[in-house]
Formats: sequence, C-alpha cells, structure tokens
Amino acid sequence: MQENNNLNWGKPLFYGFLVILGILIGVFFKGNFNLGFLTRNNQQPIQEMIELVQSKYIDSVSNDSAGIRVANYYLAQLDPHSVYIPPADLNEVNEQLQPNFKGIGIEFQQFRDSVFVAYVMKEGPADKAGLKVGDILLKADDSIQLSGKKLNAEDIRNKIKGPSDSKIKLLVDRAGEKKSFTVSRDNVSLSPVDASYMIDTVIGYIRINKFADRTYEAFMQALEPLLQKGMKSLVIDLRGNGGGLLSEAVGIADELLSGNKLITYTEGVHSPRVDYFSKREGLFEQGGLTVLMDETSASASEVLAGALQDWDRASIVGRRSFGKGLVQQQFKLSNGGALRLTTAKYYTPLGRNIQRPYTKGKEEYENDFITRLHEDALGKQDSSFKGDSYKTPKGHLVYGGGGIYPDKWVNGSSLLMDTSFMVLWEDGLINDFVLHWYMQNKKMMEAQQNPIAFLKQTEQYNYWGALYNYAPSAQKNKLKTLEKNKLFVQNQIRALIARTKWYKQGLIEVQNALDPSFKQMLP
Repeated sequence: MQENNNLNWGKPLFYGFLVILGILIGVFFKGNFNLGFLTRNNQQPIQEMIELVQSKYIDSVSNDSAGIRVANYYLAQLDPHSVYIPPADLNEVNEQLQPNFKGIGIEFQQFRDSVFVAYVMKEGPADKAGLKVGDILLKADDSIQLSGKKLNAEDIRNKIKGPSDSKIKLLVDRAGEKKSFTVSRDNVSLSPVDASYMIDTVIGYIRINKFADRTYEAFMQALEPLLQKGMKSLVIDLRGNGGGLLSEAVGIADELLSGNKLITYTEGVHSPRVDYFSKREGLFEQGGLTVLMDETSASASEVLAGALQDWDRASIVGRRSFGKGLVQQQFKLSNGGALRLTTAKYYTPLGRNIQRPYTKGKEEYENDFITRLHEDALGKQDSSFKGDSYKTPKGHLVYGGGGIYPDKWVNGSSLLMDTSFMVLWEDGLINDFVLHWYMQNKKMMEAQQNPIAFLKQTEQYNYWGALYNYAPSAQKNKLKTLEKNKLFVQNQIRALIARTKWYKQGLIEVQNALDPSFKQMLP
C-alpha cells in the first residue's frame, strides 16, 4: 500500500504537544484506538485538547490538521503501514489501485513558459481528437491560458481536467500554425503491464508495475501472445512494483503453479487464518520461470515471488525485496476519510513472514530502507539480514523476516549515489533535451517500426555531445562532473526517446537492451 503522509510538524512547541498527545492516547485508549475524536462530537478529552490548540495556539492551525497529525502519530507507534487517510486525499489514494483515470490521455511537459504535449496515449481521447507530440497547448476553452506564463504541473492539470464525458476545447500551436481541437474527457486506461515481448526465440518477458484491479487480466493478455510465439521460458519483472491487491497476485500465481498448492495465507489476532490455493489448470505451469526483484518490490509482489520460490517453481534474481508482510484493511470513517489498518500478516507456503522488523519505530524503519538503497547501489550483498531459514521441497534454503532474498544476486547501479545526475533530472535538462531531439528528428522517429530498430539506426549518434551543446552554461558544469557516467546518461536519453514514441513498452525494451545487469538476470 502507498502512503500519503508528508507532514509539516510546525513549531517545536507544537511538536512537543503532539508527543504528549501520543502518550495520552496510550493512557486513554489502552490499545483500543478510536478515531471518534476526529468527528467533533466533544465527547473525548483529546478532541477538547485539539480544539484548544486550534483556538489558543500561538500560530494558526488549519482545520483538522492537529487531529490528522495525532492520528498518524498514534498509528506510527503500531506499525509503519497503518495510516489515516483524510477525506481530501481518499479519492487520489483509491485511484492508485484502479486501472484507469478520467482525463484526455496526454502527458505534457513545460519548457520555459510553453506547455508541450510530450506523449499522446494511443486510442485515448486526445489521440482520437488529433493531438500530436510536440503540440504547444496555448488555451483551454478560449479563455484559460496554458502557455505564456510559468505554471506548476498541478495548475496545468487543474485547468485541463474535468468531469467524465465533458468536452474541452484546446488551442494549440503546431509548427507555427494555430489549430483548434475539441476533446471529450473520458476514462483513460493505464495497463499495469508496462511491457511484454520476446527477448529471443524462446524467452518471453512481462513487466508488471503494480497489482491493481484487473492486473491478472492484463497479465493473461500479455502471456497468451508470448506462448503463441513459442515461449519456453518466462521472465516476470517485478522491480519497482510496490504491491497492491492480494487477489491479483494470487490469480497470477494460480496460472504458474500446478495442482492444488497453497499460495499464501493470512492470519492475525482478530483475523482467522485464510488460505489461498491454486485451483485451476494454469497456462504456464511448466517451462522456465524467472522473477526479477529489487528493493522496491513489496507486498503483493512478495506474495507472488514467495509462493513461486517456496514451491521451487521460479528462480528469484536481483536484490532483496522491500520486506512488507502486513495486510491492510481499509475502513470508512464518518468524516469521509478512511483508516487503512494492519489487520493480519501474510505468510508464504512454507510459513515465512517476510516483514522487516519495525520495533525501533517508523522513522528508523524508513531510514533502514534508504541505507539499503545506498548499500545495494554500491554492490553490498546484505546477507546479514537473512532471517530464519526454511527448506523447499527440493532442499533449497529460503529465508524469512526481511524480504525475499534472491537465489541469484545482481547488483544495481552505482549512479544512484551521484547527486549531479539527480540535479539534472530536477532541473529538467534531460527531459527538455529529449523532447527537443524528438521534434528535431520527428520524421525519422515516425518511420521507426519498433524500439530495437530505433536503437540500431541511432547506434552511432553522440547523444552526450548533443546534450552538452544543448545545455545552458550553468548546466554544462554539472554535465562535466558526470563525464565518467556519460554512457549511462546516453542510454537513459535513448530510453526516454523510445518512451515518447512507444510509451512504457519502448522505455522498458530499450532500458533492458542497454543494461548490462539485465543480461546477467536472464536464464
């Protein structure tokens, strides 16, 4: 589950007040937490204290902000993943698990004071209306200015978005010519499968970005064509997949495990054990299977990988996964918000719970993850984090208590440590250059049939030199510090150009083709 919990704690005095409130909550509730103090019923001492803060505190406190902070302070004492979701954030949080969103189906990018269309989703509303990459959005509905002044991304989105089935009129500049388009807002589908293709004549590849509603359906739609092309071995890429719906992971596992096998079970003090078994004959119960994972593979990703590892069905390759073995249930609250509360733990078929320890508190829990990212980037294998060992039916050792430990370790990129590279992203130089390059070479790109053909045709192109010439003088100095990593930067640029043409399918294919570590992950 994703958290939306970035808080500004205010003045030190107020922060100290919150600590006192946290202690009082433990005294008053004795472990039985009740969010009734958020409902303004004046029945709880905690509510009275919050109202005094709002009416008497030295600085202004927005409505309900104190209650939200107290709620999340208390929940953080329980575990790192229980969280209070305010009413204003609930729709956005729930949309993360939906396969579509309401909009016009474009991605935009602001360059100086102009808003460019950076990608048009195929068969989406904007595509059907005729918008193209490179169009400059000038106005919406004749009077709403989009270009001509610097706006932040959220302001631009707010000016474009609207109710489903409504229409928006867009005035654009296309190569110096003004054109008008009427676009009908509608549901825009975003597949949870980023890419699927044949790596060679026998190895297929599927990248799943999250376990949202209908992820199982999208996986099946990707799997069947690969089987028709003669796939004998499948690579499932769960790197960067933070999890989602347990049912979707169970459905995919059912397609890969033969017989009536336990996939996972959940259990908690107030939640009786629930077992999940493979039930039907799956499409790919035999054949080679490799699962790619990294530090950000979590939750439902770990359910799938854990089941396949426990049954000796797949080889897990990459780095130790995040380590989230807690199950959250979402409860509606009377104020329109929700409580996402941990109600059980999930276990792999062998009885492993892969949850990382959190006894030192949420802050330490999060710091441990950041530390591990840096250590993994440096190539350190964190074998000291292995918990209890378990034996699979074939006698292989697997481990619990700290994520899914891979059968084959493959290092990440040390460039994560390079702050100069991150500054280039934050400054927008690379994205600006990619759009500029694409527009300069638009005819050539429109003629490309697939990402690999694009790579071959532009293999000798000096992207680094072109980026350096494009960069302002201040950013040229930052580029010089990255000289030793220019090949990596060039490869990222090539992948982003492919994304502009083929979206995530192009991005992933090119990244994989140019990444030496990816080749080490293949069977």
